[in-house]
Amino acid sequence: MSEIKRQELQAGLHVAIVLKQDQRSGRITEGIIKDILTKSPSHPHGIKVRLQSGEVGRVKQLIAG
Repeated sequence: MSEIKRQELQAGLHVAIVLKQDQRSGRITEGIIKDILTKSPSHPHGIKVRLQSGEVGRVKQLIAG
Protein backbone atom coordinates (compact mmCIF):
# COMPACT_ATOMS: atom_id res chain seq x y z
CA MET A 1 0.00 0.00 0.00
CA SER A 2 1.49 3.34 -1.02
CA GLU A 3 1.78 6.18 1.46
CA ILE A 4 -1.02 8.75 1.20
CA LYS A 5 0.22 12.34 1.10
CA ARG A 6 -1.47 15.25 2.87
CA GLN A 7 -2.02 17.04 -0.47
CA GLU A 8 -4.25 14.13 -1.62
CA LEU A 9 -6.66 14.73 1.27
CA GLN A 10 -9.35 17.35 1.78
CA ALA A 11 -12.47 17.83 3.87
CA GLY A 12 -15.39 15.85 2.50
CA LEU A 13 -13.41 12.85 1.21
CA HIS A 14 -14.53 9.33 2.16
CA VAL A 15 -11.62 7.48 3.77
CA ALA A 16 -10.71 4.41 5.82
CA ILE A 17 -8.79 5.14 9.02
CA VAL A 18 -7.35 3.20 11.93
CA LEU A 19 -8.27 4.62 15.33
CA LYS A 20 -5.64 4.81 18.09
CA GLN A 21 -7.31 2.02 20.09
CA ASP A 22 -7.47 -0.18 16.96
CA GLN A 23 -3.80 0.11 15.97
CA ARG A 24 -2.92 -3.39 17.24
CA SER A 25 -5.85 -5.11 15.54
CA GLY A 26 -5.74 -2.92 12.42
CA ARG A 27 -9.55 -2.55 12.50
CA ILE A 28 -10.70 -0.06 9.86
CA THR A 29 -13.25 2.71 10.44
CA GLU A 30 -14.80 4.50 7.49
CA GLY A 31 -16.00 8.07 7.41
CA ILE A 32 -15.88 11.53 5.88
CA ILE A 33 -12.95 13.87 6.66
CA LYS A 34 -13.84 16.95 8.70
CA ASP A 35 -10.31 18.19 9.58
CA ILE A 36 -6.75 17.24 8.64
CA LEU A 37 -4.67 17.24 11.84
CA THR A 38 -1.18 16.34 10.56
CA LYS A 39 0.68 19.44 9.42
CA SER A 40 3.59 17.72 7.62
CA PRO A 41 3.23 16.66 3.95
CA SER A 42 3.48 12.95 4.83
CA HIS A 43 3.72 10.60 7.82
CA PRO A 44 4.99 6.99 7.90
CA HIS A 45 1.91 5.78 9.83
CA GLY A 46 -0.61 7.84 7.86
CA ILE A 47 -1.96 11.37 7.96
CA LYS A 48 -4.06 11.99 11.09
CA VAL A 49 -7.60 13.25 10.44
CA ARG A 50 -10.81 13.94 12.33
CA LEU A 51 -13.95 12.47 10.79
CA GLN A 52 -17.34 14.19 10.78
CA SER A 53 -18.33 11.68 13.50
CA GLY A 54 -15.58 13.14 15.74
CA GLU A 55 -13.36 10.04 15.57
CA VAL A 56 -9.63 10.66 15.09
CA GLY A 57 -7.26 8.27 13.33
CA ARG A 58 -4.68 7.79 10.61
CA VAL A 59 -5.73 7.44 6.96
CA LYS A 60 -5.01 4.03 5.48
CA GLN A 61 -6.91 4.32 2.21
CA LEU A 62 -9.11 6.56 0.10
CA ILE A 63 -12.55 5.18 -0.74
CA ALA A 64 -13.95 5.93 -4.20
CA GLY A 65 -17.40 7.40 -4.55
